[in-house]
Amino acid sequence: MAKLRISGFVRESVVDGPGFRLVIFTQGCPRHCPGCHNPDLIPTGGGQEVGTEDVLKMIEENVTPLTRGITISGGDPLMQAAPLAEVLIAVRDKYPKFDIWVYTGYTFEKIKELPVLKYIDVLVDGPYEQDKRDLNLAFRGSSNQRIIDVPRSLGQNQAVVLEF
Repeated sequence: MAKLRISGFVRESVVDGPGFRLVIFTQGCPRHCPGCHNPDLIPTGGGQEVGTEDVLKMIEENVTPLTRGITISGGDPLMQAAPLAEVLIAVRDKYPKFDIWVYTGYTFEKIKELPVLKYIDVLVDGPYEQDKRDLNLAFRGSSNQRIIDVPRSLGQNQAVVLEF
């Protein structure tokens, strides 16, 4: 059983993707973006290591009839791609109607070969850029970040951007 280093969990968020969502915040990020929304999640040694089975139990205990999907944010979840894939495979099996969103500072073009992507529906990519901050943007903090339809992007081998 792999372990995922997480720092927090939100049962009902409406700002991390459409609808009511469970959100898991992973710990650790290689970037130190000025104005970072979650600076406490940058250190790789923070948070706590949790077995993937325990992460799944936490999800199961907090799903409600209103839950539309799950969002993995951070830190940067893709720093922990292998244990994240374990969690997402199990989520996909147990909750096939959930949509899965993942936030990352990496661009799609740099990570499109990662196996974990095939379990993600939507990727919000790119580092936060303080000079491009825009509070009017849906589900992202700066205008350089994109909301990407991952299955279509993988099929076309290029980023397919969704608009909200």
